[in-house]
Amino acid sequence: MRERYKLCLPRTQIELGRQTAVMGILNVTPDSFSDGGRYFAHENAIARGKEIEQEGADMIDIGGESSRPGSQAVSEEEEMRRALPVIERLAGIVNIPISVDTYRAPVAKRAMEAGAQMLNDISAFRFDDNMPRVVAETRAGVVLMHSRGSRETLHTQGRMTDPVREVREDLVAAVEGARKAGILSESIVIDPGIGFGKAADESVAVLKSLQVFSKLGYPLLVGTSRKSFIRRITAENPEALDWGTAATIVAAIMNGAHIVRVHEVRQARVLADVTDRLL
Repeated sequence: MRERYKLCLPRTQIELGRQTAVMGILNVTPDSFSDGGRYFAHENAIARGKEIEQEGADMIDIGGESSRPGSQAVSEEEEMRRALPVIERLAGIVNIPISVDTYRAPVAKRAMEAGAQMLNDISAFRFDDNMPRVVAETRAGVVLMHSRGSRETLHTQGRMTDPVREVREDLVAAVEGARKAGILSESIVIDPGIGFGKAADESVAVLKSLQVFSKLGYPLLVGTSRKSFIRRITAENPEALDWGTAATIVAAIMNGAHIVRVHEVRQARVLADVTDRLL
């Protein structure tokens, strides 16, 4: 059985462990690997955000910069221009908390002011030394995700000797840094970072070993949705990628994930509810 936690956010609390929480992805970018800019226009993004809630998500994760393999970093100003208006509008019309997917402290600070309650940092504070202070001051929830390398070299890392051990050690260090910065333990979620700086077989090894990370004493988020390691296992077509994603969602929940981060919310809600019942 999963441990139960209470995730404390500035204006709400989320019970984790009894039921799998679904985090719906909302990319407000023109170059996402998944939705190809479908929600780049603000009105389209706002409509999709409302739909994500209606489909059964427990939280929305909004990102203004793609981190897919081959993507280029955008300016801080451009990231804000894309994400902040959407966060501000959705914060007033949805009842579920909003997370901002960013590694930049100024973007995170402005997003919290606009109505976000969580930060999802793919670098676990490695890319911006000011991020822990912003999280502590705003009392935001934070997802500390494991990755390797710089923003430019995230997806060109060499192989790891022992991926499970290395990911665990890096997450322990990230949590210790967060706690030293004054971030409450009740506000921290950890993510082993499937696909970020990991070869396909390394991602599979990490996914199969989630219980190792569960023992760290923090709720566990897993994001496998449409990631490239699935393409190495199954056929190269959208339908196969979605079914492959479904299999990894079920595996993640059965291995201890508290939150699954997904593009297809309606599908994930059914998968989570049925898997929870079986467990």
